[in-house]
Order: sequence, then C-alpha cells, then structure tokens
Amino acid sequence: MSHLDIVGLCGSLRRGSFNHMALRLAGECMPPSMRLEVLEWREVPIYDGDVEAQGLPAPVAALRERIRRADGVLIVSPEYNFSIPGGLKNTIDWLSRGADQPFAHKPVAIASASGGPMGGGRMQYDLRKTLLILQALVMIRPEVFIGQAQTKFDAATGQCTDEPTRKHVTDQMAAFGRWIEGVGRLHGR
Repeated sequence: MSHLDIVGLCGSLRRGSFNHMALRLAGECMPPSMRLEVLEWREVPIYDGDVEAQGLPAPVAALRERIRRADGVLIVSPEYNFSIPGGLKNTIDWLSRGADQPFAHKPVAIASASGGPMGGGRMQYDLRKTLLILQALVMIRPEVFIGQAQTKFDAATGQCTDEPTRKHVTDQMAAFGRWIEGVGRLHGR
C-alpha cells in the first residue's frame, strides 16, 4: 500500500508552541494511508533579491524540492497581529520565487491554534489569499481553529487533552486525504 506523503510547516519556531502541538496532533490523527514529515525552516534567511540573484540559498532549495515531491502540504500556524507570522510569510515568499515554485497545483490544508477565542482565523484567511496567488489547491473545509489552546493541550507533554479538538483534527485529516486523492484524479496522477 502506498502512503500519501504529507509535509508540514509550522508558523511558530517556539519550542512550546501550541501550533507545534497541533501539527503533531494532526500527524497522530491522520489515516493510516498518510505520513507526515514536519519541515524545518529556521535557517531560511530574510528575503533579499540580491541574494536570490546569486542563487537560492541551500535551505530554500531543499524546502522547495521536498515540497515539490510531497503529495500535500499541511500548514499550522499562529496568528501574529491579525495575520501570517513574518517568518512563515518570508519562507513562503522565498519558496514562491520562479516559475517552478512548488505550491502550484499542490493540495494544501491549513489549521491554527491560539490562546485567544478565535483560534487564528484571521491568519488563515490571509494565508489562503497568499496561497491562492501561488495556485495552491487549498482545501476549504473542514476548517480547524483551535481557540483557547492552553485549555486543550497539556503544556508539559504537548498532548491534546480535548476530545472535540482531536475529533475536528481527525475529520480534517481524513478530508485532506480525500482532497489529495481527488486532486490527483483530476490531474491524472
């Protein structure tokens, strides 16, 4: 049986991030036919056209190639100042350079977690706009907004302690698998 190869990007670099916890939860909740590899983007430099003119930095080139090979991308991110965290946006900007950017026609799912009640919804809507211009095939529903995340994860272990949250994430991952397969059939893959 072949597995769907999913890569994950977390919009937070903080070790104890609720979004890292939510990304790990998504990996746990995926159907057996899916596998998640979380990608690291800590070494991606601030975008600079002069640097790009000399060639893509190695961390950017490696991320682009890994995303290109994946069947789908899962992005889980907090909301910073009502929008996408700067580091994640910078990484996407680097990845988007050139006609061969890896998000074109790539199935993508989005989730978010925050300490506030809205669960990162404004970030998701801005991220969807950014991915739209890159021709990513962003799954619309089910949406996952994990509000008041501090009440849904054990900070010491990183485990989800809230069954409704686990169910929402499980439902989203099952739908993401179906989305990827449907996109594949549509594009003859």
